[in-house]
Amino acid sequence: MQYNPLGRTGLLVSELCLGTMTFGGGQGIWRNIGALTQEESEALVKRAFEAGVNFIDTANVYAEGLSEEITGKALKNLGIPRDEVVVATKVFGRVGEGPNATGASRYHILGEVQKSLKRLQLDHIDLYQIHGFDVATPIEETLEALDTLVRHGHVRYIGLSNWAAWQVAKATGISERKNLARPVSLQAYYTLAGRDLEREIVPMLKSEGVGLMVWSPLAGGLLSGKYSREDEKSGDGRRASFDFPPVEKERGWTVLDAMRPIAEEHGVSVAQIALAWLLHQEAVTSVIIGAKRVDQLEDNLGAVDVKLSEAELNTLDEASRLPAEYPGWMLERQGTYRVPAKA
Repeated sequence: MQYNPLGRTGLLVSELCLGTMTFGGGQGIWRNIGALTQEESEALVKRAFEAGVNFIDTANVYAEGLSEEITGKALKNLGIPRDEVVVATKVFGRVGEGPNATGASRYHILGEVQKSLKRLQLDHIDLYQIHGFDVATPIEETLEALDTLVRHGHVRYIGLSNWAAWQVAKATGISERKNLARPVSLQAYYTLAGRDLEREIVPMLKSEGVGLMVWSPLAGGLLSGKYSREDEKSGDGRRASFDFPPVEKERGWTVLDAMRPIAEEHGVSVAQIALAWLLHQEAVTSVIIGAKRVDQLEDNLGAVDVKLSEAELNTLDEASRLPAEYPGWMLERQGTYRVPAKA
């Protein structure tokens, strides 16, 4: 297990992060994703920690808060030292019926952080993330609220999730101009079957020194190896009942066709190839893995030992390459004008 700095900080996090969306169940979509009991969840946390995972991610909306409760109890019951685990959670989603029971306003953030701390049984959250972009709240208000939490010691670092490149860049600029706590990470969807963030987000992250936490690295189970062109509903994976995130299926099948021979050559699962490819990407800080069973988690953990050759990376890149779009193709063309010619 390797440990990477979280953005432009001295905080080191494991290259794999344990996601807890399968903990607790609850109602609606959360039950479709997973409904693990306290005991089942603790088995996953224990195995991940034994494998060197020091990073765990949850959210206040997962299973209507039950995921945070289970996570907090697991850390206590397993006796995991507080200073050996980095706990991340999120705020933004709807948690009630009222008009202020969602979003990234000061009102909502300051109220929800206290509830998350109580559920997690912690005196501080290591990484507190805004789970989505709030069109109704000025970015300044959100950042000032987060800065208050950092200055009061309730939160160590702040991050964002599912924001566009211009939104993240604007947030970092405002933070620096107003001397506020700066967003250190972005949690975003990235996979061999969905490389859209390479157009604008990845260049921005590199430019601004913001770390990248990847969610749904297997494209909602599509890249687990359970699915095929012949039967899109084969296997017992999540997509059979919850077809998310959206994927351009034909490109997905092409990617799977390229992945399977590489997996056979390495003697590993297709899922490990999907995760290994992400771990080879320079912009990636940590890949969030979720599981319903310990054997699934074991397989995911094995991805850290898969080393892809340059030829294999080129094969996967070719199969999953994004179609050229403006202004990308023009930036690439004009970018050569200022590259010094080799002697």
